[in-house]
Amino acid sequence: MLNFNFTPFPVIETERLLLRRITNNDVKEVFELRSNPETMKYIPRPLVKTTQDALEHIATIEEKIISNEGINWGITLKGNSKLLGIIGFYRMQPENYRAEIGYILLPDFHGKGIVPEAVKRLINYGFNDLKLHSIEAVIDPENKASEKVLQKCGFVKEAHLLECDFFEGKFLDKVIYSLLSH
Repeated sequence: MLNFNFTPFPVIETERLLLRRITNNDVKEVFELRSNPETMKYIPRPLVKTTQDALEHIATIEEKIISNEGINWGITLKGNSKLLGIIGFYRMQPENYRAEIGYILLPDFHGKGIVPEAVKRLINYGFNDLKLHSIEAVIDPENKASEKVLQKCGFVKEAHLLECDFFEGKFLDKVIYSLLSH
C-alpha cells in the first residue's frame, strides 16, 4: 500500500506556472471560483455564499494535506501570486495506487492552455513522485472543455455512469476517464 506524505508541501513548477499551497490570503479568489455558477456548473457541490464558506473550504484543503488524504495546489502564473485556479488529487486510494485528479479555473483564464499544462505536470508528479498506478478524472458528460483537456493529456474514457449522483433534486450522469502509469 502507498504512503502519501505532503510535508514539506511540494511546490511544483511548469514552464509558465507555479503550483503552490493555498492560504487564507487566497480567500477572495477561492470565493470567486467556488461561488460562480459558471465555474461550478459541472461540479456537484454547493456554491460558497460567504467569505466564511471560502475560508472553511481552504481549511478543508489544508486538513487533507496535513492528514495526507489529498492535496490541492493553487494555480498561479510565475511572477504573479494571484490564484487563478485550483488543481489537485482527491479521493486518493493508496490501497489501489490510484487517485482522482480535479481542477477549476477562473473563466478569464479559460482557453489559454493553463489546465492541460498543470494536468500534464501533475500526471508526472502522480506517477513518479507519488508512485500511483492510475489516475482518474470524473466529469459531467456535458463538460466538453474538461473532456478535451483529458483527451489532450492522454486519458481514456472508461465509463459513463447513468444518473448515479443525486444533487439538488436531480440525478446526474458522470463519465470516468483514466490514465495508467505504463
